[in-house]
Amino acid sequence: MALSQIKSMLTGVPETMLATLYGRAVEAMREDAIIKDEKAIEIYNSIDYDYEASFGTLWRAMYTGFAIRSIIFDREINKFLSTYPDGTIVNLGEGLETHRFRIAKEQGLWLTVDVPEAIKIREQFIKPDQRHLHISMSALDSGWFDYVPLDKPVFITAQGLFMYLPLEEVKLIIQDIANTFNQGYLMFDIVPHWVSRKTMSTQGWKLTKNYTVPQMPWGLNGNEVQSTLNSWLTNIEEIVDIGYDNYPRGVMKWLSLLILSFTPLKNILASSIVKLSFRNQN
Repeated sequence: MALSQIKSMLTGVPETMLATLYGRAVEAMREDAIIKDEKAIEIYNSIDYDYEASFGTLWRAMYTGFAIRSIIFDREINKFLSTYPDGTIVNLGEGLETHRFRIAKEQGLWLTVDVPEAIKIREQFIKPDQRHLHISMSALDSGWFDYVPLDKPVFITAQGLFMYLPLEEVKLIIQDIANTFNQGYLMFDIVPHWVSRKTMSTQGWKLTKNYTVPQMPWGLNGNEVQSTLNSWLTNIEEIVDIGYDNYPRGVMKWLSLLILSFTPLKNILASSIVKLSFRNQN
């Protein structure tokens, strides 16, 4: 595939890598941008894909949300590397995410785990190297565990991933991660039940005539986070419901401020970001 004109053949869940790229790049190109992401802009401009035809403009606030989400993940990865500069970062289902270019620290071992078709697209723009490895397999394949050093803390991200899996698969991968590594963190985002139900409905969630949001079987409301994870795991040190930062502008700034500041509304309406820490006895 030519670098300057890639005809994306992704469908379903892997195509969301283009939606999140779109969100970050469009936000980063604004004069009042909340994120600096030159690599995302470069990739966005290089792929021959009609983003607006697929993802539309009416849902622009949703795509700003992808930039907000990336900022929060950047923030937590930075904290981890400040404490454990020789730790390991594992990004599950990373797609075209560009954390490694936004985070200035030349520290840690970085692993990208994604399905083969996503890795193939990623490597047109982002090359692996000795410190940034690409593992071409599903996040559900525990074979990637073998690439993670067991003698160092690990920070595992699942950004825009778990909601696309059935509950039992989410439960299993979280349990496997927490029970395999000696010390670490797992950070992931969740969607509330209403979003899950909308995508699973007969008509689906059709953003435009060209794009239907992939089904999201797993939804979790904010008030269910602690009890759900504690029922799955016995070695959790802490569960933090980080949530989302407020939207930066427009009507969504005030709407999100209202929702995020009123816990009952936040619990049932808002997506969120969760970080859990775990430790196993040696």
